[in-house]
Amino acid sequence: MRRSRKFASILTIGVLALGATACGGDSDSGSDNSSGGGSDAPKSDVKVGMAYDVGGRGDQSFNDSAAAGLDKAKTDFGITADESEATDGEAESAREERLVTFAEAGYDPIIAVGFAYAESVGKVAEQYPDTHFAIIDDSTLADVPNVASLVFAEEQGSFLVGAAAALKTQADHVGFIGGVQVPLIEKFQAGYEAGVKAVNPDIKVDVTYLTQPPDFSGFGDPAKGKTAAQGMYDNGADIVYAAAGGSGGGVFEAASDAGKLAIGVDSDQYNTADPSVKDVIMTSMLKNVNVAVYNYLKEVVGGTFPTGVTTYDLKVDGVGYATSGGKIDDITDQLDAFKEKIISGEITVPTTP
Repeated sequence: MRRSRKFASILTIGVLALGATACGGDSDSGSDNSSGGGSDAPKSDVKVGMAYDVGGRGDQSFNDSAAAGLDKAKTDFGITADESEATDGEAESAREERLVTFAEAGYDPIIAVGFAYAESVGKVAEQYPDTHFAIIDDSTLADVPNVASLVFAEEQGSFLVGAAAALKTQADHVGFIGGVQVPLIEKFQAGYEAGVKAVNPDIKVDVTYLTQPPDFSGFGDPAKGKTAAQGMYDNGADIVYAAAGGSGGGVFEAASDAGKLAIGVDSDQYNTADPSVKDVIMTSMLKNVNVAVYNYLKEVVGGTFPTGVTTYDLKVDGVGYATSGGKIDDITDQLDAFKEKIISGEITVPTTP
């Protein structure tokens, strides 16, 4: 396969490759990853292997947020890195091979972006006990001594954008589109629905998922996202929240065509979406994967390899909501009041629908 050939090249001649930009480069094209050419630039002997989920750099969502954290760590600490990404429909063995190749090439730590890597990380971490791993969005490996689990309270951030949708809807009818129906994405749904109902229990919430496991294409199929959103808008919803990775781009297109609004996810998608659709993005649920990746690598550079579970919630600004575009400026006081109630424990946000 293409990436196997790339890694073979790494093993043969020691070239370190990295995609050129955080939001559009091919992860197989590369250049030196040091933070700069100046003599005062920070330098570190840490070599990071970053294994992205489907979509990789350029998904304007989950993977791009992880990439932003890596890029900041490269600049601040002078680490080097190489990247690879999962392909739609690939076998579990391909994920395992990706991690093994990083380990064989001496990368330490290796960061796996997404719960879909859990099985492979478990196997490879056992095979390479002296190599350290981090996995985002999975806590099933919490007891593995060389694995750090970086997880998020997605339900809390989703509650806030659900409340925003309820405060802004003109139709008392909103929607939720999940990429793949797995427990992780059901956390987004549960929080969103709870936020809507906290404002007005009579608002209707339509829910659909683009695919069911083991088909994970729902995270990278804008056409499916657009079709699903069109159906919701045609059915009367005026705001749709897309927790669907790269498929969210299609939801934004549908919102633009229908003259309605959408809510982004993971990153501030008002700032990353195609300019032709950015004005329909009312807000985004922020899931600060960049912060988790950066903080993890900061500890590694400092000589500590974290293990166990670290949870990023509202209390530590691990999740939140975006205000870019100004569409929710008039309701931020109400959203922040909900935020404080969640932090204090007055509101407990459900994690299952």
